[in-house]
Amino acid sequence: MKTFEGQVTVVTGGAQGIGQAVAQRIAAAGGQIVLWDIDLPLASKAAADLGVGGLAYGVDVKSWESVSAACAQTLGACGRIDVLIHAAGIAGPNAPLAEYDVAAFAEIQAVNLLGTFHVNRAVVPGMQAQNYGRIVNIASVAGKDGNPNASAYSASKAAVIGLTKSLGKELANHDIAVNCVTPAAARTRIFDQMSEDHIAYMLSKIPRGRFLELDEAAGMISWIASRENSFTTGAVFDLSGGRATY
Repeated sequence: MKTFEGQVTVVTGGAQGIGQAVAQRIAAAGGQIVLWDIDLPLASKAAADLGVGGLAYGVDVKSWESVSAACAQTLGACGRIDVLIHAAGIAGPNAPLAEYDVAAFAEIQAVNLLGTFHVNRAVVPGMQAQNYGRIVNIASVAGKDGNPNASAYSASKAAVIGLTKSLGKELANHDIAVNCVTPAAARTRIFDQMSEDHIAYMLSKIPRGRFLELDEAAGMISWIASRENSFTTGAVFDLSGGRATY
């Protein structure tokens, strides 16, 4: 089914992981994909692998100038942005809050929270002008529950949830849906930033007894980003394998 035919989807962090899986799913459903990623060579390869004229731009989501330039390039090349999948993010180191490196804490907020603000801020005016849009921000179950020794990451993802709820209400009088998902951990390169003890802790909290599969995440996210999701906005979709029950 060509669910996304005629639509342009921007995927941040789309060179790998959940972002790449969603990009592949939407491309297979007829959508044009534009990847925004800090790793331009990897993003260019991922875009080429889509085989449907995918584009890639090097973007540092911490920087408003970088994000706004990529948005202008995308609009110049494609004419519109219908869907935003914001998957770019970092986990950062694991440490008790009392010992947490101050610079590392600030960096995680800059990428995960300010990055979310920047990319949402960039695409919303165009969506308002065309009276259509779908935004899916990737948060985390850590933003609901809080993981020990991950205060920076947990706080940043809780903030993503709050930003999503606020923006969803702001845009509710348009045909624009703004939602987020709260995945449990999936085996992606973000694990490289975590200690083995922390990975084991996360697995122990998932009633399913396994990590999230990328295809499972892509299936839910692509539906949330589709025309079919015409009512729900400002919501949090759980992808935690039973860990979170609210």
